[in-house]
Amino acid sequence: QVHVVERGGGLVQPGGSLRLSCAASGSIFSIVAMGWYRQAPGKQRELVAEITSGGSTNYADSVKGRFTISRDNAKNTVYVQMNNMKLEDTAVYYCKVRVVGGRDYWGQGTQVTVSS
Repeated sequence: QVHVVERGGGLVQPGGSLRLSCAASGSIFSIVAMGWYRQAPGKQRELVAEITSGGSTNYADSVKGRFTISRDNAKNTVYVQMNNMKLEDTAVYYCKVRVVGGRDYWGQGTQVTVSS
């Protein structure tokens, strides 16, 4: 059993910053990658950013240059620093943890609202 918990959501003004964190715990033998996804009302869930255990990163075009993903392997924790936020960044943000064998575990999601 793997438990994934996100923290850090909230309300931020356009142009502002927010930092999300995601911690994985439980029966984790080897994490392959951790990532952030988001889902806005009426839209499909989409990739925001992901990072492998080796440190390789991948970003959605819409967040490149504004968001930065990082991780602490020792703590099984991933972070995303979100700067210069836009109204269209409003969504529920989910953390995904992929372990050896290809199984994915998801967090419960955290609401991020960008509004003036």
